[in-house]
Amino acid sequence: MSGPSTHSPDLASLVFGWGSDVSSLVRTTGLCKHYTSGETIIRAVSDVSFSIEQGEFVAVCGRSGSGKSTLMNLLGLLERPDSGQYALLGREVAELSEDTRAIIRNREIGFVFQLPALLPRASALENVELPLIYAGVGRPERRRKAKEALERVGLSQRMDHWPHQLSGGQQQRVAIARAIVNNPALVLADEPTGSLDSITGNEILSLFEKLQQTGRTIVVVTHAPDVAERAGRQITLHDGRIVGDHGESDKFAFTMSANLTP
Repeated sequence: MSGPSTHSPDLASLVFGWGSDVSSLVRTTGLCKHYTSGETIIRAVSDVSFSIEQGEFVAVCGRSGSGKSTLMNLLGLLERPDSGQYALLGREVAELSEDTRAIIRNREIGFVFQLPALLPRASALENVELPLIYAGVGRPERRRKAKEALERVGLSQRMDHWPHQLSGGQQQRVAIARAIVNNPALVLADEPTGSLDSITGNEILSLFEKLQQTGRTIVVVTHAPDVAERAGRQITLHDGRIVGDHGESDKFAFTMSANLTP
C-alpha cells in the first residue's frame, strides 16, 4: 500500500498550490474557539499554539471538558476557529470556503471515532470504499485501494463480512482502514479505544504504532494516561489551554530528515 498522500495535481491547483516548502504538517497559532451558553462564555480552546511534524504520533490528552475534542474538530476542519491561524501542509485553511474545506477533509484527513459508525448493511470492503466514492474514484480503483487498506489493518479474511459479523476490535480496524484508504496526510482519532476492552484496545494502539512507522501522522485524543503514553508526544489541555507538551517535535523532525537522507 502506498504511503501518505502525494497530493494530486487537481487538488494542488484547487487548494494549496503544492510545491513550496512545508515547515510543519500542522501548525496552529493563537487558536481560539468559544461558545455561549446563556450569559456564560465557554472558552473551549484558548490561545493554542503548536506544530506537528510529518510522521509524529501525538496524544492530545486531558480530562472531560478540557477542550481536546473541540481542538480535534478544529484540526479536522469540522469547525472554524473564532480567531487564530491553522496551517495544514503549509497553507492556511481556517478561512477557506466550506466546499474547499470539504475537499481537504476528504482527501487529506482521516477520522477514527470511539464508535466505528459503520453502515450496517454494507460489507467491510464497501464501508472502506465510502471516502473513495465521495472523491469520485472509479469502482476498480477504489476496490483495489479498499482491499489494500483492509490488508494493512489485518482484515484480509474479513472483507466480505457485515459489521454484525465482526467483533468490536475488528469493526474499529475497518474504521481505521476507512480513515487511511485515501492516504491522508493526517489521521485524527477521538478516543479510539474508549469502547474496547484493554486487550483489544492495546491491539488498536499497536496498529497505530505500525502505521506511524510507515510515515503516517497520527493524533489521538484521549483522557486515558495509558493510551497517551503509547504516543511519542503528549499535549495536555486544561480549560482549553495547553498546560503540557512532552515530546521533542524538533528532534523528531531532525531524526526523520537524517533517516531520509541518502
